[in-house]
Amino acid sequence: MEKINPAFLNHLSQMNQIKSQISENNLALIGSTQNNQIQFKDIMSQVLNNVNDHQKFASSKVTAIETGKSDDLVGAMIATQKASLSFSGLMEVRNKLVTAFEEIYKMPV
Repeated sequence: MEKINPAFLNHLSQMNQIKSQISENNLALIGSTQNNQIQFKDIMSQVLNNVNDHQKFASSKVTAIETGKSDDLVGAMIATQKASLSFSGLMEVRNKLVTAFEEIYKMPV
């Protein structure tokens, strides 16, 4: 039987923290909308802002390493990967939405 890598457990706990933050953000968004109606534009705006924040943070971490202000290479790589994954997820959602729109567009009236 193989032992579980401690780094894997660390990544798993980080993923659980991100999952709980996303759930909390969604609940906050639901509570902030009028009559508890969630609008698509609000959700997409929040997602785009989150992806943009991840990209800006990763960029600042890499810039700090390049200029010698920081030596946290691991933190910069993790931030870069997080930004990359969030952008990839956003592109997958966009592709699914485009496909759904194309299917609706092809429906006979």
